[in-house]
Amino acid sequence: MPLTPPPPVPDYAAPARLTSTLRLAPGQVAFFHEHGYLALENVMPREEIPQVRAAYDRLFNEERGRTEADRYDLAGTKQAGRAENVAQILQPAKYAPALLETQLVANLKSLMQQLLGPEARMVGDHAINKPPHNTAPTPWHQDEAYWDPAKEYRGLSIWVPLQPATKLNGCMYFVPGSHGLEVIPHQPIGNQPLTPGLEVVPGTYDFGAAVACELPAGGATVHLERTLHFTPANQSDDYRRAYIAVGTQFERPRATPRRFPWQERQAAARAARAGQ
Repeated sequence: MPLTPPPPVPDYAAPARLTSTLRLAPGQVAFFHEHGYLALENVMPREEIPQVRAAYDRLFNEERGRTEADRYDLAGTKQAGRAENVAQILQPAKYAPALLETQLVANLKSLMQQLLGPEARMVGDHAINKPPHNTAPTPWHQDEAYWDPAKEYRGLSIWVPLQPATKLNGCMYFVPGSHGLEVIPHQPIGNQPLTPGLEVVPGTYDFGAAVACELPAGGATVHLERTLHFTPANQSDDYRRAYIAVGTQFERPRATPRRFPWQERQAAARAARAGQ
């Protein structure tokens, strides 16, 4: 029986098919660079929301067999036959390429360039789906803690809820100004090295200045690679759906080496498990 070839990796950096309809005001750009994040009420046409949401739901439900290779439990160890606490699909556009042809993505690519400069490019996407009445938050972290420590970056993530995002169902929280920090100590969630998700080591930072960003469906938050952020558990009756686009202005070798011990622990645990 012939093997089914994997779907091709999307060309995220390709020019958008549609013209952007999103233009930031100078004050919004200034706020982003001062505070390390920005909240926007609308980044896509309202009529496009149900189309994107339907494609999203198919990937997490009836097409879950196709997405298995890029599907993870952000809050725990992936186990066959067990539902994820917080399901995540890396590169959903690999399985639903029509996502990259939407007005949403055209607007997000433009947003990246408006905030980081004309050389900024979209380099990936992922989707996080929190089930209703789920007790697992996405803990405080910096995105760069997941990235290659041998490189330096200027990057951002754009988080788009496909239903209203509220404190009840898990909207984004940020610590204003934390983008000016170095990457602070992280560990695997729950200090379990086989868990793919990361969290700031408890007790190493005070998050008392955090602000919540509640949004309507089709709004967005944008944050830089070192901005501290988290989302609480979903206590609502519906899934909390979020589509995330990632962009970079540059990615280059660091002049000064550094290590991320949390990544080394995860790699060692995965290797030990594979060798059993």
